[in-house]
Amino acid sequence: MPDRVHMPALSGAAGWLNSEPLSPADLRGHVVLVDFWTLTCINWLRTEPYIRTWSRAYRDDGLIVIGVHTPEFSFEGEVDRVAQAVKEREIDYPIVIDSDYAIWNAFDNHYWPALYFVDAGGFIRDHHFGEGRYEQSERTFQRLLGVDRYPVGVEAIGAEAPADWAHLRTPETYLGYGRGEHFASPGGGAFGERRAYELPEPLPVNHWALTGEWTIGPENVVLGQAGGSIAFRFSARDAHLVLSAGVREPIPFRLRLDGDAPGSGHGVDVDQDGNGVLRDGRLYQLVRQEGEIGERTLEITFVESGAEAYVFTFG
Repeated sequence: MPDRVHMPALSGAAGWLNSEPLSPADLRGHVVLVDFWTLTCINWLRTEPYIRTWSRAYRDDGLIVIGVHTPEFSFEGEVDRVAQAVKEREIDYPIVIDSDYAIWNAFDNHYWPALYFVDAGGFIRDHHFGEGRYEQSERTFQRLLGVDRYPVGVEAIGAEAPADWAHLRTPETYLGYGRGEHFASPGGGAFGERRAYELPEPLPVNHWALTGEWTIGPENVVLGQAGGSIAFRFSARDAHLVLSAGVREPIPFRLRLDGDAPGSGHGVDVDQDGNGVLRDGRLYQLVRQEGEIGERTLEITFVESGAEAYVFTFG
């Protein structure tokens, strides 16, 4: 980036967590790392162990990490939901609630996650979008801090663990009609109205389908009757699904992998028998396979109506 791009003020926020509001005067003299995130984003979840570790390791050197939470989906804008995610991830650096996209627009940002590296004079000196480049990013703010040391060690588990890029063959897939694709139920989708769907035979790889009564909305699909399912044929080690229970109480669900209980291939939000419970709106890890990775079909069935599903991601 050019050397003289000034960091925008963090104004227009809906609130702050872990800190009082920080003004340009509060940040003057500090190197600042601004991290745009949203709580359901798998790409952010896999970068968060690094952000968290850097904040703690370089805080005494003058680094201030600021997380800007800008929601991708409407339910992510609730402050209590963001606060819960901050607690669960043990995030202790300042968080700005940017539910109206004021800071996002001020930075002219377009990505989750996005890192902006700001020097002690308040000028943006570098940026990085997406996952990866961790050592280079750490060297960047080391240079701005005037320190030189070995990169810190980072351990990531669960949904935060790095993707198995060598075997990842299935892309992120949205379910709402605003960005949805690869829908395979016979007859296609009826947008904005409740109707019954069936699985095709066979289900093509990298496609998904519904069974039971669902409404396909602009950003999600919503189950209208208990017992409905979503199926996806994928090729990856991990499979995740962003879910919300809406206004309902917790909704139990059952996962099948190629028609059977997942066993050792279950994700952190499912047991070996395939049982899970939809409570909070967030990303749910359904599958984490061991051994050889190939094409598999997952099917998630909800015991009660009201489940909202937004996007499948893989790793």
